[in-house]
Amino acid sequence: MFMIKRRHGKRLGIYVHIPFCASKCSYCDFYSYVPKSAGVYSKHIDTLIRHMESYKAACADYSPDTVYIGGGTPTVLPPEDFLRLIKAIKHNFHLQKYPEFTVEANPKTVDFETLTRYRRAGVNRLSMGLQSANKAELEALGRIHTPADFEESFRAAREAKITNINIDLMYGIPYQTYRSFMNSLQFTLRLKPEHISIYGLKLEQGTPLAASVASGAYPMPSDEMQFAMYRDAIDILAKNGYVQYEISNFARPGFECRHNIKYWRCDEYLGFGPGAHSYFNGYRFSFKRSISSYMRGVNYVSKEEMTDENEIIPLRERVGEYIMLRMRMTSGVDSREFFRLFGKDFTRTYGKKLERFVPGGYVKVENGVYSFTPAGMFVSNYILSEVLSFNADGTFMLE
Repeated sequence: MFMIKRRHGKRLGIYVHIPFCASKCSYCDFYSYVPKSAGVYSKHIDTLIRHMESYKAACADYSPDTVYIGGGTPTVLPPEDFLRLIKAIKHNFHLQKYPEFTVEANPKTVDFETLTRYRRAGVNRLSMGLQSANKAELEALGRIHTPADFEESFRAAREAKITNINIDLMYGIPYQTYRSFMNSLQFTLRLKPEHISIYGLKLEQGTPLAASVASGAYPMPSDEMQFAMYRDAIDILAKNGYVQYEISNFARPGFECRHNIKYWRCDEYLGFGPGAHSYFNGYRFSFKRSISSYMRGVNYVSKEEMTDENEIIPLRERVGEYIMLRMRMTSGVDSREFFRLFGKDFTRTYGKKLERFVPGGYVKVENGVYSFTPAGMFVSNYILSEVLSFNADGTFMLE
């Protein structure tokens, strides 16, 4: 009897963007919308499958080890369309034997039966958006679920034997107090997920929530209170067995999100869907935030119609992205690895600037490794803007 061995090529992450939602959250700046007709679901899946097929040859030497289906809310798709998508991913890419296969989900869009089908099809990780366990805060964010809805959906996932679940929380949101945030954190800990993400609300220009906050319609927690929430959450999570490995991400050992780590380590990933980004074969490219442009581009093979960005990444930008993304992680930048990759002395060029923030307790340096403290992570954007130089067009200036 002959045995067929699974090919083990270069690693790759696959991202698929589903832009549909049951309702649009007031703070969301991702490309997503509520479709007027259910017929668009199947058409989008048809387009995604056709697009994947066009990359089959280019990915022949790759063995993707992570798949991430995000949105939007992927779980608003009809189950048969979702299962068609999973089947197409497996058909067009030589996945590793045990890939990490994540799907984003919102409460009230999943149930035991459907999640069981998805798990049997290969989904082994779920990322669920709680954001808050306080009804007033959820309403201000435009979320349509209650804490009870979330718990019901979470327990349905457990019953469906999904053993790797992430819960998203937010701080710095309207009406939030230190106490209400801690209540949301304890609500999350009681459910015992494998992974917890805690994001500070970013008010994106053009969103309804940004306009409401600017008008003074909502009371907002102060910067000092937000830092106290973030700082104390790190300590509480550590005491409960969650290790921080990135600014906003905490996991039980072995449950770090392997797909997102690819972004922060500048590894290769391939994105499908409107608004999706890729770093593949030396190129960085993205697609327009328009489902109609994406469908026309794929179906009529018109790259100009669908492509938003497409360029070879020059050395100066690779260096800048490497520093910005690696500093997001608690492991930081290792000056020796930096030299191996770029042939440049990190300490002389960038390390000296980072060292200015050591006395204030924002940066630590140990054995040639530069990393942020919790206080530094909270103001990381400011520190990096002081350390890195940028051209007038926003591109990174190599030093």
